[in-house]
Amino acid sequence: MASVQFGQHAPAARVILHLSDTHLLAGDRLLGERYDTLLQLRRMLRAAEASGVRPDAVVFTGDLTDLGEPEAYRALRAEVEPWAARLGAPVVWVAGNHDERPALRAELLDAAATEEPVTGVWDLGGLRLVALDSTVPGWHHGDVDAAQLEWLRGVLAEPAPLGTILALHHPPLPSHIPFFDILELRDQPRLADVVRGSDVRVILAGHLHYSTSGTFAGVPVSVAAASCYTMNLARPADEVNGMDAGRSFQLVHVWDDTITHAVVPVVEAETGGYFTPEWTARMAALSPEERLEAFSRKRS
Repeated sequence: MASVQFGQHAPAARVILHLSDTHLLAGDRLLGERYDTLLQLRRMLRAAEASGVRPDAVVFTGDLTDLGEPEAYRALRAEVEPWAARLGAPVVWVAGNHDERPALRAELLDAAATEEPVTGVWDLGGLRLVALDSTVPGWHHGDVDAAQLEWLRGVLAEPAPLGTILALHHPPLPSHIPFFDILELRDQPRLADVVRGSDVRVILAGHLHYSTSGTFAGVPVSVAAASCYTMNLARPADEVNGMDAGRSFQLVHVWDDTITHAVVPVVEAETGGYFTPEWTARMAALSPEERLEAFSRKRS
């Protein structure tokens, strides 16, 4: 019943699950002696599966591990691949500044363990998904080198039927938190020159450990929060630190003329029981005018 059209818009043409910053450690060690990253990943995967959404792809926008340990990548793969198979969705792994390219390529992609950037292109039934590698080996700030930009320009030379979604770790956005600007994506005008005027419809990113959005080169940017821990934005900007709460993932719904990004909190809380499959079935059996009368008209 979830695909019933009650309003002006048909169901989304494509759906993407966007998760980020898992920061797994080998041996299931606690991150910073505080955060159980494997436990939180499992909670997030359970919540995403329980939503009933069966996405066209799952995108992890970087910092897949905290130290780039091969064992940590293997643990991540062991958790995610069976889950993604149940959802029937391909997994797109994006490299982050805490990742190490050789181990990521070997353990997640079954590729040669080299320092080559981790990039790729996926055709999701006419929607093109492109992964960039904004990591700089040995550093935590981001950059997209000239070779990748030239490659991206070639990929975007021919528009895709449903447009392109670009995924990378470092968001091309400013942050109100001072220390993040030190670790920002550098030389953003070069990337903007490639993106502007192309068929890129949205940019997905991570890195910040909090959900935010903006625009870059005229294109919307959507940043997913982390699964490991999130930043407590309720504190003054120069006192913001991580907290063991506020985790979420994003549901990206793609229509022909728009894309939405829903932030889905991963919490255990009671919810109301008003809307049910039975309620939806009753509404579906009514005419549009009857639905307005039954649900839209104010009774008092």
